[in-house]
Amino acid sequence: MFLKTIEPSEAEGEVAAIYANEVASMGRVMQATQCWSARPDILAPVEHLLHQIRDGFSLGLVNFRLITLVTAKLVPSSYCSHVYFKALSSVIGRDKTLAVYRDYRNAGLTEPEIAMLAYAEQITINASLIGQADIDRLRELGFTDVNIADIALAASFRNFLSRYFDAVGAEAEPDFLDDDPAIRAELSRARQ
Repeated sequence: MFLKTIEPSEAEGEVAAIYANEVASMGRVMQATQCWSARPDILAPVEHLLHQIRDGFSLGLVNFRLITLVTAKLVPSSYCSHVYFKALSSVIGRDKTLAVYRDYRNAGLTEPEIAMLAYAEQITINASLIGQADIDRLRELGFTDVNIADIALAASFRNFLSRYFDAVGAEAEPDFLDDDPAIRAELSRARQ
């Protein structure tokens, strides 16, 4: 980490409560959480918004993770690529996750899943090029306006998070790193 942050042993108040919740659920405080403590007034709102978007995601946790993985690759963000590769692998399998990471259009996904990820991709690359026809196509495939808003929120928020994590030097914890050095290198799109 490039910045001085609040260590778990030094945390007080709201920061300590957020850290304690993460230790209870994950067994540690992730660098992705700790890096916000350089601005402790920002930590709680960011954590709250992340949980609000993820936990209320109208398309389910798997689709949230698919969007996050594809967005992290495109940012590019090593931290988020490693974390979400591991998280998604535990649900859909490592081989399928690797196929999605490499080329989601040819990973055996459904047409709506591909369209969802193409929308997230366009948000990441250049959202100003999105037009009504793009939204109409998503609606034709069965997405509601809430679903479309959720896709946009997940992709946009991941852009923000991923860029911040890399800008302040957050590094993926060792247990998020794949066992295969070649896959680790492939996911490490930024600093190595």
